[in-house]
This record gives sequence, C-alpha cells and structure tokens, in this order.
Amino acid sequence: MTVPVTSGSPLPGGPPSSPAVIPSAVPAPDAPPPALAPATAPPTLAPPTAYGPSPEAEAAASAVSPVLRRVLEGPTGLGTSALSLARALGPRFSEPERHVTAAPAPPSEGRAVPGLYHHPVPEPDAERVREVSRRIKLWAEDEVQLYPQEWADQFDGFSVGRYMVGCHPDAPSVDHLMIATRLMVAENAVDDCYCEDHGGSPVGLGSRLLLAHTALDPLHTVPRYAAAWEESLGSDAPRRAYRSAMDHFVRAATPSQADRFRHDMARLHLGYLAEAAWAETGHVPEVWEYLAMRQFNNFRPCPTITDTVGGYELPADLHARPETQRVIALAGNATTVVNDLYSYTKELDSPGLHLNLPVVIARREGLSERDAYLKAVEVHNELMHAFEDAAAGLAAACPVPTVHRFLKGVAAWVDGNHDWHRTNTYRYTLPDFW
Repeated sequence: MTVPVTSGSPLPGGPPSSPAVIPSAVPAPDAPPPALAPATAPPTLAPPTAYGPSPEAEAAASAVSPVLRRVLEGPTGLGTSALSLARALGPRFSEPERHVTAAPAPPSEGRAVPGLYHHPVPEPDAERVREVSRRIKLWAEDEVQLYPQEWADQFDGFSVGRYMVGCHPDAPSVDHLMIATRLMVAENAVDDCYCEDHGGSPVGLGSRLLLAHTALDPLHTVPRYAAAWEESLGSDAPRRAYRSAMDHFVRAATPSQADRFRHDMARLHLGYLAEAAWAETGHVPEVWEYLAMRQFNNFRPCPTITDTVGGYELPADLHARPETQRVIALAGNATTVVNDLYSYTKELDSPGLHLNLPVVIARREGLSERDAYLKAVEVHNELMHAFEDAAAGLAAACPVPTVHRFLKGVAAWVDGNHDWHRTNTYRYTLPDFW
C-alpha cells in the first residue's frame, strides 16, 4: 500500500514469504534487493517481503476484515461504528494469541472532542507498551543523549510507547515497533529543538533543517570534506536522533521504502519552513493556505511506513499510484487536524501567536473562538470521510492483497493517533466549548 517476490526471510510472527500472484492489470516491479547493513552492524531485521498471506487466504479474508470493511462500508455518522456487522466476522490479519486483547471500555482518563468523527480502538497491548517505553528511553538517554535530565518528565509524558503500539497493531514484534518509535521521537526532537518548545526559532531554520536532513539523506561529497560532515551529525540532539533512527530504519526497510520515507521527510521540512516564514513576517494565512501548509507539515511520514513496521512491502509502483498518494495525504491531513484540536488550549497558553486551524478560521472568517473550533471539527470530519471514501475506491479498483493490507495499516494508524491524543491528558486539555 507482478511477479512473485520472496526477498528476505520471514520474521517471527510476521507474514510468510510464499509468492503471491498479482492480477495482470498491475505492472510487475522487479524484486527489491535485500537491504545491506555495515559489517559491524548488530543483527538486523530482514528486509520485508513484498506480499503477506497467501492469495487464497487473502481472497477468503478480504471481505471480512474489520478495518477494511469499515473503510469500504464504514459508519455514516457519529457513534455508529459499533453497529458494523464486520465486527462479528473476525480479524483479517491475526497476531499471536498473546498480542490479542479484547476491546475494553475507553480509559476513564481523557475524552474525545465532542462531535469528532472517529473510531474507538482496543487498549494497546500493555506488555508491548511497557517494553517499547523501556527500550526507547534507553535509546534516547544512552545512544543519542537526546535530552537533559530536567526534560525527563516531558519525555515520559509523551507516552510514545502507547502511541506507537496503538498505531501499529499488526507489527510482528517489538523490534518492528521500535522502527517507528525511534523515528517518531527523532521527528519530535527536531520539531521541539529547531521549531518550537525547547529553543526553536524560525530564524535560520532552513539551515538547521537542511543539515539535519543529511542525517536521513546522506551527503555524497569529496573525501576532504566528508569528515567534517560526518562530525556534524553528532553535533546536536536532533541530528544524533535522526541519524540513529534512520540507521535502524534502513536495516529493516527495502531501498524503495527508505527512499519513500526520505521524500516524505523532505515534505515535512518544507512545511516547517512555510510556517516559519509566516511567523517571521507575522502573516496569518488564509484557511486554504494553512491547510496547504498542513499537508506538508503533518504526520504523513508516520503512516507511510506502516508496511515496513508490519514486516512487508507495498511495492513502489503501487505506493506511487495517485490514488494511493491521495489516501496517504488525506490520512495525514485528518490526523494533523486532530493534533490542532487536541493541542488547542496548550498552544493558546504558549507565548506569541501559534497558528492552528481554529485560530486561522477565527482570524480569517471573523468567527468566535468557539465557533471557529467547531468549524475545525467539521473540517476534520470531512477529511476523514474523504479518506475513507478514497481508501474504499482504491481497494475496489486495485484488489491486491498488499494494497488492502496497507490500507488497513493506514486506517489503524489514523485511529491509533486519535486515541493517543484523546488519552494523553499530560499534554492536552480540551477547551470548555460544550
């Protein structure tokens, strides 16, 4: 989200590597070569196989996938997701029994934005959350020296373990979850330290982002200058985090997946620069301008790697299809408006004018804070419905197993992202508009 692709050995708990036959209407990409790791690298995850369960199993299961059924025939209004007949038909991609948890009532802490179109999710697996949280803190403190000790409570309050376990329910192992977790923490460090909370500034941001981006997309230069660049990658916490997280990622990803991620990170950095330019000039964008910026400055790099984290690959030609790109863009746009809504009061309390969708709507359309916020909820809901419609259209037009699995993974990321925002009361408090 051809020809049989069997590169890479199957991972424990991951998809089998049996060949899959793809309809002749889909172009046949070459099998990706295995990812290469330096000779001194520790044992790494095998590159994902291109296709998951066998075609026969996929064909039998595709009609009963809870998430795909929701994408194809999803609820038409708030509170109707529990009525879906698909819930009774069982999951499409089952995990080992120890990872299967019932869907309990939502935790008492945290509530959803009233009127927000969303889907409840099961509580993330507690064992996985604890282990991911333990590993990521060791990585942050010992491997990349990400933050001073006085920021430790903020790191813990981010609850990144719960976040990533909830967003990637099909990850075969904690090792796979750590791929996404390191990248998420590194991206957040760049945002905080370069752009916002911890010393960030729009002044000179372009230079900082460019140099940090070389930790993701390596510099190819002459030997006499290469050493200085290498040294620069350890010069600050964001670059150390980017470099380490990317090193781990490329050991598990195929070359096309790694290149895809670099492209989406360039999009993210472009969005950062647009917002910084507005801050420097005091410009309040039109609503459509703000939404254009948010299509770049958003969560897109996270759901786009859902196949790597799931231990398989959506081949490059299928990922590049305009229909697939629309699904991913709408998922990123909807989840980013979720962030605007849940972080609204937090941002109002920060110094200066912090742009988010309710603020821009209020300024540009002359609405009260309450009415602008409620209108932003409507915008989110329209984006969510557009995402689900686009995913359903792609699933029908391209009945390929990995496309359907990728769509399921992106939808799970959308739902998990909302649930993390809803439950993270350490960071977020809803406004009193109801």
